[in-house]
Amino acid sequence: MPKKILYSCLSRSWGGMEMRTISGIEQLHKRGIKTDLLCYPGSRIHEEGMKRGYNILTANVRGYFHPLEIVKIARKIKTFDYEIIHTQASQDLWLLVPALNLIGSEIPLVLTKRVGSFIVKKDLLHRKLYERITSTIAISEVIRKNLLDTTTLTEDKIFLLHNGVNLEKFNPAKSARGEVRREFDINANDIVIGMLGRFSWGKGHEEFMFAAKKLLSDFSNLKFLVVGEPSMGEDDYAAKIKNLAAEYNLKGALLFTGYRSDTPDIISAMDIFAFPSHSEAFGQALVEAMAMGIPSVCSNSDGVLDIAIDGVTSHLFERRSAEDFTAKLKLLVNSPEDRKKFGAASIERVGKHFELEKQTDKLIEFYKRLVERIPITTKL
Repeated sequence: MPKKILYSCLSRSWGGMEMRTISGIEQLHKRGIKTDLLCYPGSRIHEEGMKRGYNILTANVRGYFHPLEIVKIARKIKTFDYEIIHTQASQDLWLLVPALNLIGSEIPLVLTKRVGSFIVKKDLLHRKLYERITSTIAISEVIRKNLLDTTTLTEDKIFLLHNGVNLEKFNPAKSARGEVRREFDINANDIVIGMLGRFSWGKGHEEFMFAAKKLLSDFSNLKFLVVGEPSMGEDDYAAKIKNLAAEYNLKGALLFTGYRSDTPDIISAMDIFAFPSHSEAFGQALVEAMAMGIPSVCSNSDGVLDIAIDGVTSHLFERRSAEDFTAKLKLLVNSPEDRKKFGAASIERVGKHFELEKQTDKLIEFYKRLVERIPITTKL
């Protein structure tokens, strides 16, 4: 088992990738594996790492070519004697690969690919970068395929490992459903439809607003929660969505909660979870909602297909179709029996396939084989 790992995430934003980096380090620390963090100075992930007392390395890099930072990081890698370097962002390779080459290091280099790319990266420079990668983890089948289509990585270097969810934290039996509903003045007979995520184009906020407007014309006992905040550069989009809500006259029925640190509790206040994302590499919020036993309506695309099962845990709708989204939500609004059935099936599915401890076990076994130079011939 490795004793010392470096995690790299030089993003200046704050979203799923950055949160997963932090939670990944936490899991490894719990297992006694010392894991340091390489990040951009002053970024949100830097702040979060500092709060948790992580040993942090910083690199002030924007773009691709930073000779001084390459030298600095090469020296630190050599000094700290890491057994594995695991980057969570492919752009970090432009710093890490030259640094490793500079000191002639054969440390295993792992890339977790969390976001798909439409850019084909098979030119000479990218080929050299990807040659240095020891193994790549894809968080969903669509990402695995994307890597094969857009890079020079071969199938034997790509392994599928879904994100996990902490079932101690996301436990319906421990939720504060009643408290949250009282906070928002939600009655016992109200049906709450909610979505959770950054205010980012492509998350489906427009379709959610459309559905709220249409459904409120048919039902008087609906409430809608929009949970989340804009990240860097997303304030204009957030303002656009709030203006759309005002245009649709949703005041009183729709609430923007902003950022909530009590994610399990805010999810538990919902009766139906909406996941209208146009394109999602995985869908962490969806898995968390399923863990809380909330039935869902999801777009039928990309990483969602690894998670939700149509007619069992969820109703899937045609991606970007506000009309189909509305129709599928209406099915669950009209059927408390299906809401209960889907919720129970969701809990069961998450426990079998996405439980955090099981996924961490798989990752540590993966690391162990890398360190011991044992071929990895099976799926994680």
